[in-house]
Amino acid sequence: MRVLGIETSCDETAAAWLVDGAVVRNVISSQVALHAQWGGIVPEAAARAHVEAILPVLSEAMGEDGPPDGIAVTNRPGLVGALSVGVSAAKALATLWRVPLVGVHHIEGHILSPFAAGEPQPPFPHLCLVVSGGHTELVRVDAPGQYRILAETVDDAAGEAFDKGARLLGLGYPGGRALQELARDGDAKRYALPRALPGDGAKFSFSGLKTAMRLLVDREGETLNRADAAASLQAAIVDALVRKALRALDEEGLKAMTLVGGVAANESLRETLRAACNRVGAEFFTPPFDRCTDNAAMIAIAGSFRLARGMADDLSLDVMPNADLPAY
Repeated sequence: MRVLGIETSCDETAAAWLVDGAVVRNVISSQVALHAQWGGIVPEAAARAHVEAILPVLSEAMGEDGPPDGIAVTNRPGLVGALSVGVSAAKALATLWRVPLVGVHHIEGHILSPFAAGEPQPPFPHLCLVVSGGHTELVRVDAPGQYRILAETVDDAAGEAFDKGARLLGLGYPGGRALQELARDGDAKRYALPRALPGDGAKFSFSGLKTAMRLLVDREGETLNRADAAASLQAAIVDALVRKALRALDEEGLKAMTLVGGVAANESLRETLRAACNRVGAEFFTPPFDRCTDNAAMIAIAGSFRLARGMADDLSLDVMPNADLPAY
């Protein structure tokens, strides 16, 4: 089965070509430089950039291959204008080629991103830690389309805490990778930062950590050691995520865990969680770096499970800014 995946939910215009579950091409056109001038994503500008990039990205992803056997496109959740560009392109191509079309939930794409053919794949059931700029969730995955959220954030996502900390330290936008680099030479024990709701396994909270970071920067002023502050913030986020993930793993009686989402590219989180899983005898899986941030390969992978079952959407497929994880 050849699947064309399309992803335009936020600020990445992406398309991917999947053959029998294996990722052949995964093309991403980033808008980071565009939005950096404003210090954050401007929805109208994002939509215009998607319009400009979608055809070249699709052409590069398909190469010299003919029409696919099906198309998978992100239609929820995300920025409505951005999503509309990808969905409109998918509908036009599905009509032109007379192939089935499936809409994919963006977070389901992340959850199933480790399932590319030819790579070590997690067993079912397993625990999935989803960590991105807008989402922080622990999900029990019993099968494709069978998900149960065990824990989620009550306020800000972990990725927001990374970005806010980076801005406070003058690292610009987006700041997650820059903060990680600065933290390499820092002392993570230098500054005491809070871990919110340590006894509540069903909830994450990072708004208090963001506030504590701002107060630290204000209090220390010119005496602040930026590398130590970055390392302390990173340690606080990683510790909160790993502790609750291990707790859920134990309570659910699971023996495998996946780490997905944009923040899964953070090396400290990847290695700390991998080591923690090794200590408790659990398998650990995380996708390559280019399938952690928003990409179309994960959308093609998620869509391929539905297409293999003969599932498809019609041309009334609409975009949704918010949506629960699907069940099928």
